[in-house]
Amino acid sequence: MSVSQAPPKDELVHRAAQLVPLLKDKAVWMDENRCLHDEVIEAVTDAGLMRMRVPVRYGGFESDMTTVADVIAELGRGDGATSWTLAVWAISTWMVGMYPDQVQDEVFSTPDVRITGILSPGAMAAPADGGYVVNGKWSFNTGARQSTWNTNAAVTPTPEGGFEPVMLLIPISDLQIIDDWYTSGLRGSGSVTTIAQDLFVPAERVLPVGPVLAAGQHLSKLNANAPIFKALFMPTACTTVGAVALGLAKAARDAFFERLPGRKITYTSYENQSEAPLTHLEVAEAITKIDETGFHVSRAAEMIDTKAPSGDPWTLEERARSRLDLGGACQRAKEAVDILNSASGGSSIYRDVPIQRIQRDVETLNLHAIMHPATNLELYGRIVCGLDSNTPYI
Repeated sequence: MSVSQAPPKDELVHRAAQLVPLLKDKAVWMDENRCLHDEVIEAVTDAGLMRMRVPVRYGGFESDMTTVADVIAELGRGDGATSWTLAVWAISTWMVGMYPDQVQDEVFSTPDVRITGILSPGAMAAPADGGYVVNGKWSFNTGARQSTWNTNAAVTPTPEGGFEPVMLLIPISDLQIIDDWYTSGLRGSGSVTTIAQDLFVPAERVLPVGPVLAAGQHLSKLNANAPIFKALFMPTACTTVGAVALGLAKAARDAFFERLPGRKITYTSYENQSEAPLTHLEVAEAITKIDETGFHVSRAAEMIDTKAPSGDPWTLEERARSRLDLGGACQRAKEAVDILNSASGGSSIYRDVPIQRIQRDVETLNLHAIMHPATNLELYGRIVCGLDSNTPYI
């Protein structure tokens, strides 16, 4: 174990920006092969981006939320699937920091370890001597084939006859992998299904989720005072994945303007698309929506970075607002991408034209249960209208 000096935020964002050409170059390959390219994994690792949410004592950076969001968004300019996978790895790595310290010693003994995770409980964890026996499956398990550990949600029976949500820390090698990731969007994320069959998980690798969601309480003693581990789970997770939407919106803007010079509007007198008033209106509206996407991601990140170090309590409305910001970011990003995709013309449907892949990726984000704009907006509206939350995921 070694302690490292965290690079300045601007340095990490700069490193991410330097990777954008590589991500663009490998994007078609990753889309077709349904996983990240080895060169991409090597590059993000060499840039130190796998260490953003690793505790300092293991050589990590304990980067704040704003830094993580800016890095994830920058990667999204190059490739949405890479950005999404890094976001999931960042959340899951941070989650491991909540486990008992001896468990962290095992996991983080591997430098730049890749940890993925699933929040939706897809399994039953039955109490057994020294731990739990787990049966179930988890779909949408991002990057599982290219990860070493999995933080998987399950439920376990309570003495009162109910069920309690728990998070299981499982080596990927203990799980059966079903290669079923044949999708329209975020194909490069390799979000396959994993299965546990009569799998024993030691008690120290089982984390009660309720206290984590409700109050940020976890089992690590050495991380107890670290600002990033004092942050609440849902605002942290929501902001991390919201940054992917921002990256895709920026990618759409870049892709559109790269193809704009010299393009005409067929069946009209416009020899240059850039001279058409319609184009002016479209790009201005799209850029406005991209800026609004950035507002939501930045506001959510700044809230976490302000509250986490101080330990100030979150109000219910503030917690719901992190979900609102996620929904708003996804909604505005999709609207921006849709405008630019529509304005890109018939030739944009070819697989080597980025805008069609960006559009598929942002559509996939908006269909994700935790990112779905209407669901998030309804939750916030419910809270400000004086009702209780109808979900523990807040």
